[in-house]
Amino acid sequence: MAKFQIDAMLDAALSYISSNATELYVCTSQPTDRATAISTGLTGAATPSFTGPVNGDTSGRKLTVDQEADIPITGTGTATHIALCSGTTLLYVTTCTSQALTSGGTVTVPAWDMEIADAV
Repeated sequence: MAKFQIDAMLDAALSYISSNATELYVCTSQPTDRATAISTGLTGAATPSFTGPVNGDTSGRKLTVDQEADIPITGTGTATHIALCSGTTLLYVTTCTSQALTSGGTVTVPAWDMEIADAV
């Protein structure tokens, strides 16, 4: 039996992120809530922008988190995670290439996708 879901269902999940994420943090470990994203953050809050949702690379739908250039670094440590938060809630976390950051510099977070696959 074939499985199906309407694109609008997947778009709703991705649009929830793009509509509510107002903060992007570069963190030293995986945060479990917004407070941890802030306390493990090596940057202040950057304001993310998004493209999509559009068709996924292989199936389903995807949302692109656009590049954020020259984010001021406020702490020294090794970046391992990127967190998206609203003003009160941790919404999404992903890993990033491990990189040593030094306070006083800047960091660029390249564009990246979050993709929800079609039902299989």
